[in-house]
Amino acid sequence: MNRKRRRLHHLWERLAASALVRRGRELELMHRAMGFATLALVTLAPLLIVVAAADPLGRGGFASWLADGMGLSGRSARVLTDIISPPTEVVGTTSVWGGIALAVFGVSFAGSVQNGYERIWGLPSGPWHRVWRQLTWVAALTAYLYQEVQTRTALHGSLRIALSVSLGMLFFWWGQHFLLGSQVRWRDLLPGAIATIVGLIGLRGFSYLVFTPLILDNAISYGTVGIVLVVESWLIGVGFVVYGGAMVGRWFCEHHWWPRGGRHR
Repeated sequence: MNRKRRRLHHLWERLAASALVRRGRELELMHRAMGFATLALVTLAPLLIVVAAADPLGRGGFASWLADGMGLSGRSARVLTDIISPPTEVVGTTSVWGGIALAVFGVSFAGSVQNGYERIWGLPSGPWHRVWRQLTWVAALTAYLYQEVQTRTALHGSLRIALSVSLGMLFFWWGQHFLLGSQVRWRDLLPGAIATIVGLIGLRGFSYLVFTPLILDNAISYGTVGIVLVVESWLIGVGFVVYGGAMVGRWFCEHHWWPRGGRHR
């Protein structure tokens, strides 16, 4: 028993797992994930609702986007669609100023993600005039989510999985580099992008096993509020993976990739 404990302790120290746990506490990872979920629901979701409603292909609107991201299908996806789908007139009733306001809200969400990345890499906050980077990142995120929904019916099986994983990794790889203003080398950001995609795949599996039945139960017991709570819980998971993946990437570089005394820039 003592030998096993020593081996486990040696493995723990060799992997520098305690440093990863400490970094998560310093970053307040769960707190940031909850902030990510709240901002996504309040600022990003309205923008995506308008974009999805303007989709010329008409693939089910924002609820369809959400169901695809959560890995829902069958009755659970239909329940989510019936409760969350906005009215079809949403685009026509959105004024120019309303559209600008939605874009500003989306930028505030991107700014929060940028701040999280800067904290993870120990970089100073970017100047206000880099807001164009945040706006570009939101546009790229919207395009990435849009293609995810479109390929759901166009492609199937291993081909769609390969495309989704590849594009997702490229987006999170580029997204970190772009929001950080190219202050971190591409090669140092790759482990974080890979960790993020692996985490999102795991979250999708968890969502399929847990949130699929939970959607139905909450719809019966609590109605719309119950559905929103499930969606918010899923968004917390997404935030945890987005920040946690980048944090794991930094930790991997520091303890398993960089040469002794090496730095990311």
